Amino acid sequence: MKNNYYELIDQSYDFPQNGFELVNGTLNFNQVDLQQLIKKHGTPFKLSYLPKIREKIQKSRTYFSQAIAKNNYSGNYEFCYCTKCCHFNHVVRTALKEHVSLETSSSFDIDLIENLYNKGVFNQDKTIVHNGYKTDDYIKKIGRLVKQGFKNSICVLDNARELDKLEELETDEPIKIGLRISIEEDPQAAYYTSRLGINKREILDFVQERIIGNDKVELVMVHFFVDSGVRDTMYYWNEFKKALSQFTNIKKIAPSVKSLNIGGGFPIQNSLNFDFDYEYITNEIVSNIKEACTDANVEEPDIYTEFGKYTVGESGAVIFQVLEQKQQNDTELWYLVDNSLMNTIPDAWSINEKFILLPLNKWQNQYKRVNIGGISCDHSDYYNSEELNQQVLLPVYEDTDEEPLYIGFFHTGAYQDSISGYGGIKHCLIPSPKHIVVDKDEDGNLFDFVYREEQTVDNMLNILGYND
Repeated sequence: MKNNYYELIDQSYDFPQNGFELVNGTLNFNQVDLQQLIKKHGTPFKLSYLPKIREKIQKSRTYFSQAIAKNNYSGNYEFCYCTKCCHFNHVVRTALKEHVSLETSSSFDIDLIENLYNKGVFNQDKTIVHNGYKTDDYIKKIGRLVKQGFKNSICVLDNARELDKLEELETDEPIKIGLRISIEEDPQAAYYTSRLGINKREILDFVQERIIGNDKVELVMVHFFVDSGVRDTMYYWNEFKKALSQFTNIKKIAPSVKSLNIGGGFPIQNSLNFDFDYEYITNEIVSNIKEACTDANVEEPDIYTEFGKYTVGESGAVIFQVLEQKQQNDTELWYLVDNSLMNTIPDAWSINEKFILLPLNKWQNQYKRVNIGGISCDHSDYYNSEELNQQVLLPVYEDTDEEPLYIGFFHTGAYQDSISGYGGIKHCLIPSPKHIVVDKDEDGNLFDFVYREEQTVDNMLNILGYND
């Protein structure tokens, strides 16, 4: 029976694949020598691989351009990066190099955009889609953008009261707006109808009574969002077709509507067994929109997507050293790593999200079922279930080995820092790990730099008020 770790992976998956390969017996991630980074920077560290961001944007545009051509579709495609997935400067700037539009979700997002504009990396012609609940400050800043000349700033109304606030703004030009349609949630959800968006039973009356003939606003977009993202499921296609029906009904009475924003993004790879036909799904999206518009005899809209997790998720990784192993009973072996899993990959703890987990070395060793434990004092600080096998299998090692076992969680680039709070106070005062960014120069050569050092004691004491 084959029982070393390499043979386990080789017989279970198509390997190497999608940026994962063995070179001289150790794991490389997108041609990045992780073992070399460990020698240079130590562990633990977070890794951002920027070329993957550009690759994902380019692939999405290819999928949609092919589907548009195949279906003889008359509208265009616009790629929006939603900043909430990862706000870091190096990430947003990398996306902007691919000439993306941006999606915002809060008041401070506007300050971020103004900062980029003042530094010359974002121009006033670019589309900005403003989502989320609009606080008074958020509304005022949207108005500020419009006054500054951001002519493609689109405020997507989440509820009818936001229109009242927009009407109070003094602008020379009508404010471009969109309407978010509320959806019915997945049958497994704790509630039936999403709290987000305008009730679909009221939206046509709202358009007729409040928007048509209103010279303060111009309706240009209809928006819907399925929280689970784009999936080839009966639930998704049902909600998608209901949204298309709403779009065509609105388009008939409001010809100014030129775009349909399909919101939630493509899934990302969370297992070496991941299989998702992006080309097929994209073609289905475009063909369904075309069919609905043809049946309703309305113009085909420009298609907007808000891909955040898809854009940045597969660019991230977190690398740990296994500090020690503990055999707590006959069946439960623990590998304890040198940071907290709750702090570094909080989605694994909070929503049971799965990430690709692989060892960096010792692939020729036998493997065994293990539990991964963090060094915090919380019993929930663990990871013990993979997407495919529902168990974690890793190489066996000896405490006396000259080289420790290193492991990595991969495709962690979306949301983890936003949820855990980058550089703030962490559970058990465990510091945020060093953050390393890897990019390519103009000649295609890889280079790395330290974006942030590991969080210091003084940093935490300052935040907690002990150094006042």
